[in-house]
Amino acid sequence: MLLCFAVDQCAVSPTGDRLYISSPIQNKLLTLARDGTLLATYTDPALVRPCGLHVTPAGQVLVCGYYPGTVLQVGWEGQSKLATLATQEDGVWSPWSVCFSSTTSSIIVGQEDDTILVFRVE
Repeated sequence: MLLCFAVDQCAVSPTGDRLYISSPIQNKLLTLARDGTLLATYTDPALVRPCGLHVTPAGQVLVCGYYPGTVLQVGWEGQSKLATLATQEDGVWSPWSVCFSSTTSSIIVGQEDDTILVFRVE
């Protein structure tokens, strides 16, 4: 059962068949079908208090872990980590939001201290 206070961010897949929900209270990324059926639950020690969430036009799922300060790429199915895109070593500290810009080929991370980080991707 999902409660309204358990949801921080949500994003929809490009095809509209999946809904991704970050739940910082539960330390989980949830993947739901269009009808609300739970398809997957993802947890990871690098994803404590998941908050920022974005799905790129290509269907790549990006999610921020508020602590310890990470940006991860999770598989479209919502069950596995594909890559750690940025960490505290890259300057990520208490990230709140994440977005991918196809115009600049960059991942943009908004942080709690009102700073914005931009990472170019190849």
